[in-house]
Formats: sequence, C-alpha cells, structure tokens
Amino acid sequence: MTLALIPARGGSKGIKKKNLVLLLGKPLLYHTINAAKNSKCIDKIVLSSDCDEILRYGESQGIEPLKRPKKLALDDTTSDKVILHSLQFYKKYDNIILLQPTSPLRTALHIDEAFELFKREKADSIISVCECDNKILKAFISDKKGHLKGICNNDYPFMSRQNLPKTFMSNGAIYILKTKKFLKNPHFLQKKTKYYLMDKKTSIDIDTLEDLKKAEMLLKITQ
Repeated sequence: MTLALIPARGGSKGIKKKNLVLLLGKPLLYHTINAAKNSKCIDKIVLSSDCDEILRYGESQGIEPLKRPKKLALDDTTSDKVILHSLQFYKKYDNIILLQPTSPLRTALHIDEAFELFKREKADSIISVCECDNKILKAFISDKKGHLKGICNNDYPFMSRQNLPKTFMSNGAIYILKTKKFLKNPHFLQKKTKYYLMDKKTSIDIDTLEDLKKAEMLLKITQ
C-alpha cells in the first residue's frame, strides 16, 4: 500500500500564504491534490500542515488532514522530519510518496511513471530531477588552507564539457520511499536511489510571483 503525503505549511517567505495563492483560479495546493487523486498508484492521501485554513481546504477536497506541530513548520524544517512525523500515524503503508504543492505542473502521469520505475527497478527511493548544465563539474572549491581543488575531483575542471557526465538537479516534484528503509535511514538518498527525469517546464517550482506567472502561462498552454 502506498501513502501520498502533501506537506503544506501556512508560512512562506516569497509569496504570502503561498499554498493557497490562486493559480488559474484555484489554490496552488489544488493542483497537487488533483494529481494525487488521479494517480493510479496511491491508496491514501494525507495533507500535513500547521495551518487550520489549509487543513480545512484539504478536507473540502476529500483529503485526510494531519495537524503538524508549529516546530515542524519553520523555514528551516526539512522534509525528512515532516515525513517522520507523519509516519508516526501511518506506519502500515509500505511506500510513501512526497508531493510538494510548489510543483503544480507535476501530473498524475508523472507520479505513476515514477512509481512504475520505483517498482520495476526495485529501488529504495526515487527522486524526480531535471537535467542541468554539467559545467558545474568544472568548478573549484577552496580547502581550509586556501588551496584550490576540483568540486568533485581534480580532473573534471580541465575536461571538455562533452566528456563530463550528465548532471541532474532535484526539482522537488516527486520523492518515493520505502517506508521501512526510510525509518531506518531518514534520508532521500538511500542505498539504491533511482531518478525520474522530468523536463524543465514541468519541473517549475513556485517560489516567487514570477514563478507563479510562468506556471499560469504554461498551464494555459497545456489545458
């Protein structure tokens, strides 16, 4: 059995009440709830929040609310802590899928494809990513003595970009985990972590009003 967890705290820096801000006439949160409800691999959807208004909205959409303590809804609260809190109440689920509301262009198809990959590869976890410029591998860092060394190794900075490995950035849209593995090692990078590749358009992450405008434009095109 698979649990979908949607983390949606009340506070936000870039956009006030970001999870409830309107995107094409519906709260940002709606688009993730809708994707989860239309997914074929999810058995239960839970909304984790410290905000009663957000929890009431989730209930109006038929989603089970889970009140999160304020200490787990701070700017520096990490997702692993939110998952661990949720699993105190939902340990019976074999797998957990974390779906952040800030990825409104992630669809049910993306979720189902990622889960199919998760099962087929017998992975411990899946992280959704988009490809990024591998030029970062040519960067240097400075050690404690002020000496330069390659960010990964000392060969990459002097190789042509064509010969460098591909690089990927987590887009925050989908994380899939085996519950037992995560409880033993509360980390997204497990021993056998696979990636689910998404394109840059569907990987948009809402952080600013500009992101919101861009997402609205992209959603209008796809609808």
